[in-house]
Amino acid sequence: MKYDYLIVGAGLFGATFAYEAKKKGKKCLVIDRRDHIAGNVYTKEQSGINVHVYGAHIFHTSNKTVWDYVNQFAEFNNYINSPVAVYKDELYNLPFNMNTFSKMWNIRTPQEAKDIIAKQIADLHITEPKNLEEQALSLVGTDVYEKLIKGYTQKQWGRPCTELPAFIIRRLPLRFIYDNNYFNDRYQGIPMGGYTKIVEKMLDGVDVRLNEDFFDVKKSGKLSDGTEVSYDKILFTGQIDEYYESKFGPLEYRSVRFETEELQVENYQGNAVVNYTEYEVPYTRIIEHKHFEFGNQPTTIISREYSSEWKPGVEPYYPVNNEKNNALYQQYADLAAKEENVIFGGRLGQYKYYDMDKVIEAALACVEEQL
Repeated sequence: MKYDYLIVGAGLFGATFAYEAKKKGKKCLVIDRRDHIAGNVYTKEQSGINVHVYGAHIFHTSNKTVWDYVNQFAEFNNYINSPVAVYKDELYNLPFNMNTFSKMWNIRTPQEAKDIIAKQIADLHITEPKNLEEQALSLVGTDVYEKLIKGYTQKQWGRPCTELPAFIIRRLPLRFIYDNNYFNDRYQGIPMGGYTKIVEKMLDGVDVRLNEDFFDVKKSGKLSDGTEVSYDKILFTGQIDEYYESKFGPLEYRSVRFETEELQVENYQGNAVVNYTEYEVPYTRIIEHKHFEFGNQPTTIISREYSSEWKPGVEPYYPVNNEKNNALYQQYADLAAKEENVIFGGRLGQYKYYDMDKVIEAALACVEEQL
């Protein structure tokens, strides 16, 4: 079998590229080492509930072109992300807004909240933040930091905030209005029926092979069933350091482990996303999947998320974009720039955290450049 493109990874980047390339008359083969398409946006129906298998994915964008583009594959509902944070026996709204401050300090007006935060910051006398803790304290003061940032951040990164670089938190948005909408983007929602259906439509008519390891295919020139394949170009959305056999050393990633269970209750926590900001609680948050689509099923499905250090054999989720890793990535990027027939895309191929709209935007730009 002869192809114009071998696309490694059936996630949003690879699927968008395949869809557009097919429209332009290119023949693509999409392979993925998992047993399903859609990458980390994969949703699976269980008991009438679309489960976000790899964690909560809420589509949001201010780019109308991207919004119109993705709406051709699915109808989106009007879900608004309004997470709740639990600290010990206290419950707060996120993002940090007047509902948060009113609960925390028993106040009502924006000026009262601003005065408290300003006084806490002034009392700290931090002029040049040396680490993430000092950076956060200099932005939001002690109460918000101690209750809503410190423990959660340490769980996410697996290290104390005093050992994390300050630049990880460039800003912490404080809203002095009573608004629990987490995102500022113009467009927001969840695809009705789940994300997998979007990728299914994108890959309709494209050759797709699952449970295929790219490095085996590249080495043998064959798929696992013995079919011989050749291709002019590769679009690689896996780990860029793995592609180059970690010749400069491995890049660091954070991973996430999920404990998912079905409960014989109609409504477990009353919200799709509840963060647990206390360090002593081992998971970072609980997702209740039915609330993404306003479900009224008789049972519910929840997922507890545990952040962990990545190691080979585990799915990498987030690049650790500190100075050391960014410098190491640049060495791989310099190699990639010299490749004539290999394109690197997506969060792992470009070692960059992407929201879903930015993945699609980047994939469309890649198509434009290539074709």
